[in-house]
Amino acid sequence: MSDILGKFNFIETGIKDLFVIEPKVFGDNRGYFMETYNYNDFKEAGLDMVFVQDNQSKSSKGVLRGLHFQVNYPQGKLVRVISGEVFDVGVDMRKDSPTYKKWYGVTLSGDNKKQFYVPPGFAHGFLVLSDEAEFTYKCTDFYHPEDESGIIWNDPVLGIEWPLDGIDQILLSEKDKNLGSL
Repeated sequence: MSDILGKFNFIETGIKDLFVIEPKVFGDNRGYFMETYNYNDFKEAGLDMVFVQDNQSKSSKGVLRGLHFQVNYPQGKLVRVISGEVFDVGVDMRKDSPTYKKWYGVTLSGDNKKQFYVPPGFAHGFLVLSDEAEFTYKCTDFYHPEDESGIIWNDPVLGIEWPLDGIDQILLSEKDKNLGSL
């Protein structure tokens, strides 16, 4: 089900509070313009949050970041790709949720301009599908390094179907290599 509000299309994923968001893009021969966030439109869609931090990363093909979450200071994240392409995943880690341990994945790219809202209480990760990708996201809480936890990307309990065609090698940080399973 989707709901068009203002300049955004909010697409439900089947997991409560987890949304794919398509901004309306206004383009002509000069280029394009789009809003990537508008508090009023998001609030009208039921996404009433305040962002306190913006982050950006650049990664090469095959880099997989995640699956990360904060334990005591959970962050909601509004993520998008400004160049390149990634497969982005949110995993419901809310133990009282009917969709606990369920995941949803979406391809985000500089071309499709889709965004993904990953709410607090979710693990999050992404795999770079293009030669490189620039990834940016807004957070609803500050990053607390001592509070970070995670789940190994290929956890058999979760069974995430990463699109590995064309990926010769998964590139993980040392921290992500040592993440445990559920």
